Amino acid sequence: MKVLSLGGLKARLTGGSDGEGGGQGPVVVLLHGFGAPGDDLVALGEALGAPAGTRFVFPEAPLDLGPGYAGGRAWWPIDFQERMLRRMRGDHGERDVPAGLVSARLAVDALLADVEGKLAPPAGQLVLGGFSQGSMLALDVALHTSHALAGLVLLSTTQLAAEEWATRYAGRAGLPVFMSHGKQDELLPFAVTESLRALLESHGLTVEWVPFVGGHGIPPHVLAAAGAFVRRALA
Repeated sequence: MKVLSLGGLKARLTGGSDGEGGGQGPVVVLLHGFGAPGDDLVALGEALGAPAGTRFVFPEAPLDLGPGYAGGRAWWPIDFQERMLRRMRGDHGERDVPAGLVSARLAVDALLADVEGKLAPPAGQLVLGGFSQGSMLALDVALHTSHALAGLVLLSTTQLAAEEWATRYAGRAGLPVFMSHGKQDELLPFAVTESLRALLESHGLTVEWVPFVGGHGIPPHVLAAAGAFVRRALA
């Protein structure tokens, strides 16, 4: 594994010809979730079974959450008390544009520019994805960026910025998307994500939908399905 700065973000590189992101193969960028350390998803580089030579980039979110999170980081802050009160009122935040979302999007977009410039994946060989907060950001970036994507992996995501996103779905028509979500997810309601999946499909995105019995996580069969999706996207 190699650590370097891409677009101003600390990033870990694995895979490729040397295990440190070397070579000229495809690139998969995965964004970790709220409260996780920057290396939280690194193990997925091997577990996904991507094509030989695939390079993985794991950016570290810019916000340090302090000692209470034992090194955990975030792409933008979350007020969990306020969020709980709103959920009790039936408001799941689908229309919210979180403070910090735009700056996080710009940071990841700059990282993608650096990935294209420094790692130079073959044309049409860049996959973006993430887990939880990282997946929300991945979708937001995909809807705003001009970078070409071979696929989008959304693990336990949810709807944000509904009005803004609605104007951008059509621009990604045809994009292959992998989505998974636990039916007993205690943090992000399953029904909201299921509705988001239908919305993406209605605008022409091609969605592989893998719901599962379980909570907020990535069970082995979901990981296997995501790996198969990545292999197809990079074929």
